[in-house]
Amino acid sequence: MDTITLVTGGNKGIGYETARRLRDAGHTVVIGARDAGRGRAAAADLGVGLIHLDVTDQASVDGAAERVRQDHGRLDVLVNNAAVNSVVAPLESTDAADAAAMLDTNLLGALRVTNAFIPLLRESRHARIVNVSSFVGSFAATLEHDMFDWRVVPPVYAISKTALTMLTLRYSRELPGMLVNAADPGYTKTDLNDHQGTQTVTEGSDVIVRLAMLADDGPTGTYVSRDDVVPW
Repeated sequence: MDTITLVTGGNKGIGYETARRLRDAGHTVVIGARDAGRGRAAAADLGVGLIHLDVTDQASVDGAAERVRQDHGRLDVLVNNAAVNSVVAPLESTDAADAAAMLDTNLLGALRVTNAFIPLLRESRHARIVNVSSFVGSFAATLEHDMFDWRVVPPVYAISKTALTMLTLRYSRELPGMLVNAADPGYTKTDLNDHQGTQTVTEGSDVIVRLAMLADDGPTGTYVSRDDVVPW
């Protein structure tokens, strides 16, 4: 039986590479993209399905879920990858509305998409949810590595990833029939950091692909990188 997989923000960066690798692994992949033109180009390059999906728009999210229901009848793997890094400033000069817009994508976007697709994931015998978090959202890592310079780690981005990891843990307890985990791709070259990362997108997608392909007895409620468990 095919494995039906949705990757949000799959038209570029880590999402694109994750979609490519899961396609190569035999999954039937659908990418979600907010930008219609980029989405069409990426889907054509990859040879995968495409749905218009703006994770900040409930109607768009609901429409995407209905499209997958009509086309496939279920969802086996959900990769919540869509994210932005739109607020780069110290907290004292951060506008609350700008911070809320960023959290709307990075945190509430994952909540909207997950909730919309839970009925379809329940139709799967091997449901997996992978939330793409970040090392910079770890309390322990932030303290250990003194990651408090806003020019290095934008604070609202870090906060959004901290919250996303907790969201992952909560879902892992509320959805006992599914494996729900948070992935830390590492410092990967993408447009979120102006391609200043130290890893390729292939390296960054390693942990996401691994979590998407977990065996049925695999873990749930974990926060892991390509090399190790990330300290909370």
